[in-house]
Amino acid sequence: MQISVAEVRFDEKPKPGDLIEIFRGTYQHWAVYIGNGFVIHLAPPTETARGGANSMMSVLSDKAKVKQEQLWEVVGDDEYHINNLLDNKYEPRNCRDIVKDAQRLLGQEQPFCVFNRNCEHFATELRYGKAESRQVCHALQVGVGVGVGLAAVIGAGVLAAAIFGGRSKENKNNQ
Repeated sequence: MQISVAEVRFDEKPKPGDLIEIFRGTYQHWAVYIGNGFVIHLAPPTETARGGANSMMSVLSDKAKVKQEQLWEVVGDDEYHINNLLDNKYEPRNCRDIVKDAQRLLGQEQPFCVFNRNCEHFATELRYGKAESRQVCHALQVGVGVGVGLAAVIGAGVLAAAIFGGRSKENKNNQ
């Protein structure tokens, strides 16, 4: 699912319950804005405030902690946007319930898996009651596309080898 520019709000002040998408270069980190400059997010031990090189090691983590931090501390020098990406698909929950549930989870250690329980799943579950990750869907689509493309190239190579390899055997036998 592609997000249009119209669905991403730029230069707006976040409201409690808004999803914050933080661009870390090769991936996005997600948080839920709870007000007064704070966010709550699911952070593996390697996902430090302000991101950094260690954040890429998140893929190796199987546990993460629910943290509350200042938005600017989590964002650091990275770009971020308010991105309530599934508002057209699901009805957002009441913002008081989102904030209350996020605060109730503070300090908890939770299972973490980059494919089915990452920070985006955490944030979308709080806002919509549904855990989804556009990043994972996109990565899987790209992976399947690459796999299909690679299979086609290999198949074409095998077919060519069978056709041309067979001809060279015929030519040797005819000589």
